[in-house]
Amino acid sequence: MSLMRKLLIVVIAILVVLFAFNYVFKDRDKTEIRENSALIQEQIRNVSKLVVTEGHFSQVFTYKNSKAVFANLVNVEKKALVVVNADVTVGYDLSQIQYELDEDTKTLRILSIPKEEITINPDFEYYDVSADFLNPFEAEDYNKIKDKVKGQLMKKIEASNLKSNAQNRLISELAKFYILTNSLGWTLEYKGDVVKSSEEFQKLENFKD
Repeated sequence: MSLMRKLLIVVIAILVVLFAFNYVFKDRDKTEIRENSALIQEQIRNVSKLVVTEGHFSQVFTYKNSKAVFANLVNVEKKALVVVNADVTVGYDLSQIQYELDEDTKTLRILSIPKEEITINPDFEYYDVSADFLNPFEAEDYNKIKDKVKGQLMKKIEASNLKSNAQNRLISELAKFYILTNSLGWTLEYKGDVVKSSEEFQKLENFKD
């Protein structure tokens, strides 16, 4: 066997080994990326409806309504004192979170987070209810009372720290995504901003819209 032929065989053998080595490691890397991607998706799926904070509010409301009768000669009035105790929850349905996984760049992109859901469960107690037979209490009156009370409770909720506490709890949950992606060597993005720490969610202006 000539020297040239021996060299050719050696070169071919080296190329085969390098190709096999590269193929095995590339395949192993792709498998690992797919496994990590599945793990991240599973983590996101495990986050379902999340009620992050609860509050209790009380409201005393006086309802009055008058109506002119007999050619506007007489006013008949109905009124009631209403005491409302309401349990309020602020929740985020994170099953509605929109995201995409980029396996090529090993990036989890959170595209949008659902708005908070405010649930008010009021308990109404009516006192000093009085009405004239010409102006009786009707279903419309009770609906007006409920709408008015709900509006006043919403103002109380907005003025309280209930929503900010809820958002802080939400941020704590989202920080878990950073911990997971960071441990796997992936990048976490929120609306195009790279999240570089668990605390950085609090600083993202896009998060506050």
